[in-house]
Amino acid sequence: MSDDTAWRRSPGPGPLLLGVRHHGPGSARAVRAALEAARPRAVLIEGPPEADALIPLAADPEMRPPVALLAHAVDEPGRSAFWPLADFSPEWVALRWALEHEVPARFIDLPATHTLAWERAEGTAAAAPGPDGDGADADPGDADESGAERQLRVDPLAALAEAAGYDDPERWWEDVVEHRGGAGERDVFAPFAAVAEAMGALRETYGAGGRDRDPVREAHMRLRLRAAQREFGDQVAVVCGAWHVPALRAKITVAADRDLLKGLPKVRTDMTWVPWTNRRLARTSGYGAGVDSPGWYGHLFRAPDRPVERWLTKVAGLLREEDRIVSSAHVIEAVRLAETLAVMRGRPLPGLGETTDAVRAVLCEGSDVPLALVHDRLVVGDVLGEVPEAAPAVPLQRDLAREQRRLRLKPEALERELELDLRKETDAARSRLLHRLRLLGVGWGEPAQSRGSTGTFRETWRLRWEPELSVRVAEAGVWGTTVEGAATARAEADAENASALAEVTGLAEHCLLAGLPDALPVVMRALADRAALDTDVGHLAQALPALVRSLRYGDVRGTETEALAEVAAGLAERVFVGLPPACAALDADAAEEMRGHVDAVHTAVGLLGEPTATGSGHWDLRIRWRAVLRTLSGRDTVPGVLRGRAARILLDEGELGSQEAARLMGLVLSPGTPPADAAAWIEGFVGGSGGGMLLVHDERLLGLVDAWLTGVPSEAFTDVLPLLRRTFSVYEPGVRRTIGELVRRGPGERLRGAGQSDGTPGFGAEADAERADAVLPVLRLLLGLDEGEDAEESDNDLVRAGR
Repeated sequence: MSDDTAWRRSPGPGPLLLGVRHHGPGSARAVRAALEAARPRAVLIEGPPEADALIPLAADPEMRPPVALLAHAVDEPGRSAFWPLADFSPEWVALRWALEHEVPARFIDLPATHTLAWERAEGTAAAAPGPDGDGADADPGDADESGAERQLRVDPLAALAEAAGYDDPERWWEDVVEHRGGAGERDVFAPFAAVAEAMGALRETYGAGGRDRDPVREAHMRLRLRAAQREFGDQVAVVCGAWHVPALRAKITVAADRDLLKGLPKVRTDMTWVPWTNRRLARTSGYGAGVDSPGWYGHLFRAPDRPVERWLTKVAGLLREEDRIVSSAHVIEAVRLAETLAVMRGRPLPGLGETTDAVRAVLCEGSDVPLALVHDRLVVGDVLGEVPEAAPAVPLQRDLAREQRRLRLKPEALERELELDLRKETDAARSRLLHRLRLLGVGWGEPAQSRGSTGTFRETWRLRWEPELSVRVAEAGVWGTTVEGAATARAEADAENASALAEVTGLAEHCLLAGLPDALPVVMRALADRAALDTDVGHLAQALPALVRSLRYGDVRGTETEALAEVAAGLAERVFVGLPPACAALDADAAEEMRGHVDAVHTAVGLLGEPTATGSGHWDLRIRWRAVLRTLSGRDTVPGVLRGRAARILLDEGELGSQEAARLMGLVLSPGTPPADAAAWIEGFVGGSGGGMLLVHDERLLGLVDAWLTGVPSEAFTDVLPLLRRTFSVYEPGVRRTIGELVRRGPGERLRGAGQSDGTPGFGAEADAERADAVLPVLRLLLGLDEGEDAEESDNDLVRAGR
């Protein structure tokens, strides 16, 4: 059959307009059938014309959807837009059909050069274009409209579903399009004619439907369509959002269209293919405002027959992999239930709702836990597309791809943990790559808590590749053509522009982790300059820990860190000198912040005083630090929380005996000390890690706290209660229970061995009945018990219940 004969089978004169729903498998099947029947000489597709040169790459065997066209401004790579395509997207099907039949394919939407410039002129972001609520047509060109405009937009699917008596647009679309028997359709053009007629009625009623940019976009589409008609005649097929079909059929003059396009802003733009993921398809971006169930839609498109049976078999396979008992009988029963639900709900075939209900009831035995796994792995899916190496890319992207291949770190959409042993060359190189990318703002990996060894030679990362990271890589390309060179340049620039000392010390740590020796001299100069000028002890204390961690990481990576060690020692000396006066006369919030600095400095000094890989260490720093802590613990002008914390650190270090600690606590908890100050001291001394066990094993200290607490005046009790609650609430339940058991016994002497007392103050062996009786009147009041003849009996019941 000749092309002319085939074309005459298409409906009506003029070009063949195929209005589709983006990411609709039913639309994709219908487009393929219509193109096979019509055999056009050219295929025009809604999309940025700058991508015409990239169309041949769609035929590359290494191109595996989901993928996306990425456009970004050359001078501002962060300003970007995506046009995602899945294998069930009508646009992708049209592209593939044109390439397979050697038919010219072209994009006809508004050029990205105008779209990105328009967004920049209005100050809107474009990293995730197209947050539309309509499923028939939601395009990247709509990305930059304001939230108010989006709220006023008409949702074509919702309007048509409501007219048909449906309350769910998705269910209506499934019933009238996705569940149609496409293979047996006699007139392959009938669905497009029906959708076009419906959209025409909506456009007559709602006009542009709140999409202010659509007239401009549609004007450009008409101009491109006319140009194609001059070249190929009417044997042209157009695949676009169904919403645009009435506008493309409208009789509007060329002059009017050109007037709409006059004066549009422009920006220099680059475009390429990038991998996409099913998870990103499930979000509101690009063509079609997101698809809630891309895995399910892909299954509907690819299943040759019996989609429900095949889907439930796939679900059963997943659940079996997770060690759940699922038999063939379960699958058969689930199919029957899904079909029964479809009949009861008046649907032509079971949809995702019916299959999900059947999976929950039969395969998951009513549990939503395995059902969540099914939704995550199958309904949405973890598919990550691939693009060929021939696709255009910035030099930094190519270098990253080489590093990923060399280190066998394949980007994956599914989040996974990666354990690294830094003593191995390959793992150390992987660590450096991930740290360099973090320095460049490319968050492919995030450090995680290691489940095994906590030594500095081991790292744990959580890896997950998101499509937006391609934009971050393009942005980072301004710093260099290789990952190492770009990270070095970025670190040097950040060091020069840093405004706080802690920023520079953190940057020094990143440079060591990332293996950037060329950036360290610049960072060290900036560190020395900031440290010399900064007199704020809080800033110095905040900067020291990162500096000391850098020394530790430098040791395991074999990095020369002598200069860094000297800077850290000098910084510690300045903290020692300035800390006591800086801790005087602080309010509660400032004292709490300073306590965090004291803990951080203590940890840093402990690490700094240990011998390094070269055998050096700063042992004298520990001695000087303990002297500073003694000063803090005994100075009355220092807030109670800091004095208590200093005393606790000295006790843990063995520099303060238990007798001395008890003496200090006794002084602080004496009647002459204001209750609020005493409570703050207790918070500093027994708050945090290990404080509860300290009270459990030293009954003398717990007895002092108990005696003080019972003596706090009622008018001051409400003031100290929040501090005490905060202190004791962090203890483990078992520790709190043990403390309660001790206090319940009342004051006594500490017991040793076979119930013998050692003469030390502590708690009795049994519960103190006299102390328990003292609270009975309050309990009767709370429980509403009457005072009378039965009071003694009720008291006995309360005591027994308490025991």
